[in-house]
Amino acid sequence: MNEAPLHIVLSFGDWLSLFGHYMLLSLMSIGGAISTTTEMHRYLVVEHHWLTQEQFNNSIAIAQAAPGPNVLFVALMGWNMGLNAGSYTLAFAGVGVTMLGILAPATTLTYMAARWGHQNRELLGVRAFKQGLAPVVVGLMVSVGVILAKAGGNPAADWPLWLVSGLAGLLIWRTRIHLLWLLAAGALVGWFLG
Repeated sequence: MNEAPLHIVLSFGDWLSLFGHYMLLSLMSIGGAISTTTEMHRYLVVEHHWLTQEQFNNSIAIAQAAPGPNVLFVALMGWNMGLNAGSYTLAFAGVGVTMLGILAPATTLTYMAARWGHQNRELLGVRAFKQGLAPVVVGLMVSVGVILAKAGGNPAADWPLWLVSGLAGLLIWRTRIHLLWLLAAGALVGWFLG
């Protein structure tokens, strides 16, 4: 399913708003930038219509498949926004705005918090905080999976995909099978059933 390309006009205020929004998302990105894709989807696709659903999904898929950090999907979203605005110059601006917005606050905060946490690692509050973050990260990742799965079509018709996803999650949780083996198995199942 190929959607028609967007033709958007972005003012300086739009770029500034995008930068500020990504700075806020950066501070919410516990577990990595991928954990905030639900909010990115709402902001970029649903609210402002700066990206199509297909561009949004492709940005994530390409970045996850490519070697390197998975935060590159943010750069691809910025790139696609700039192309939708009409030029390669704006595409590079989109990459710069989104990447600086998502990386600068989290990097600064992480550095300062890690330094403080290391100095105070024996405090009960520090240990409790670290343990309390695990369920938050899992919840954010589940919400990302639901948004991406719902965008693909009819969840009722895609029950085999939900079943495979659930089984993979269960295997990851309860066994020591390496994640790459599950990815390879998923690729084979997709190849034979697709």
